[in-house]
Amino acid sequence: MAKKGMDKTNVMRVLEQKKIPYTPHSYPHGDEAVDGLTVAGMIGVPPERVFKTLVARGASKTPYVFVIPVCGELDLKKAAKAVGEKSIAMLHVSELTPLTGYVRGGCSPIGMKKQFGTVFDASCLEQETILVSAGKIGAQVETAPQNLIDITRGSTADLTID
Repeated sequence: MAKKGMDKTNVMRVLEQKKIPYTPHSYPHGDEAVDGLTVAGMIGVPPERVFKTLVARGASKTPYVFVIPVCGELDLKKAAKAVGEKSIAMLHVSELTPLTGYVRGGCSPIGMKKQFGTVFDASCLEQETILVSAGKIGAQVETAPQNLIDITRGSTADLTID
């Protein structure tokens, strides 16, 4: 499933282990993350099919994962409601790697150190396939949104600012 010359990531290994079909995509990059709209342009797919993975913490101190379109902005009130929390705050970037095992710009909803409550923006269900990070900067995986929801034991909700 991984393209020739592309290193297989843990995300790809998990998808293969669960027998979930996917298409890998890579894009040129430096050490720094590039924004999702740029990634969509480099890969050549509409931005509404590229999703970013955000990690936040509820008032209860429980971490949550939110997967939204790259052109969208997470509505913290909607996110809190979706997970039954009083409030939600974005995780500080310095906490991301120790908590998830991923770096900023390479965070995937698949294969984190622990399984966290995961919510996908409901707009993902309007797409035949969506792309999420493959677990490192420069790599994305494309699959049906329901595959991602199932593998993360996730749910869907309206998560973005209107």
